[in-house]
Amino acid sequence: MRTQSPAAAPATYPAGPDDGMTAVAAVDLVKVYGSGDTAVRALDGVTVGFARAQFTAIMGPSGSGKSTLMHCLAGLDTATSGRALLGGTDLTTQSDKVLTRVRRERIGFVFQSFNLLPQLTAEQNITLPLDLAGKRAETGLFAHLTDVLGIKDRLSHRPSELSGGQQQRVALARALVSRPEVVFADEPTGNLDSRSGAEVLSFLSSSVRDLGQTIVMVTHDPAAAAYADRVVLLADGKVAGDLDRPSHAEIADALQRLGARR
Repeated sequence: MRTQSPAAAPATYPAGPDDGMTAVAAVDLVKVYGSGDTAVRALDGVTVGFARAQFTAIMGPSGSGKSTLMHCLAGLDTATSGRALLGGTDLTTQSDKVLTRVRRERIGFVFQSFNLLPQLTAEQNITLPLDLAGKRAETGLFAHLTDVLGIKDRLSHRPSELSGGQQQRVALARALVSRPEVVFADEPTGNLDSRSGAEVLSFLSSSVRDLGQTIVMVTHDPAAAAYADRVVLLADGKVAGDLDRPSHAEIADALQRLGARR
């Protein structure tokens, strides 16, 4: 196992066209909120790439920029400068209309709060992104996802009739049913008990192996991050380390050393 110290310099991502191996990348990404004396530099020249068919966790102390990085890479927030690349598409140069289409057709999302529409059934929530894009779900993929996630018998139920774990499984199926280039997961186990959280993380990990899915997850939990193939550490808006298949203890130790440096 290769483990890079949080103090070591991370590998950079070449600022070129799609290399076929990188699903999404930041190149010298800067995000500043506010102006003048009250300006906050949430991202300070971040350059990092996320490989296709890999599960990567982004971690760091509170205020490190991890959620801001994910939002910029997903086209949910606008960078101040630099580039956010989805395959060969620079999201920082796209119009709001194009970004809306990219998020709908090329990106999947899983949030802590589930974000299901209460008036729709589980099945309707799962297929909603495809319906909006005027597409139909792949029968085999839909059946696989609902079977593996254990929600086949809950598809006619509305979110209020589902447990928190079941709602998050519906959200997972919705994120993957369109075969997106990347799935961004923002604290996906934050509202779940430990058992449901472990089931969600196991599914995210298996989706990489079984479906070739790319997962980028923001989390504060070392136990959750230990499910990932790779952990990228941020501190003060900069990449501060890169861990390859680390254990829970190694992640916790790296975070502790980051906190001690602040």
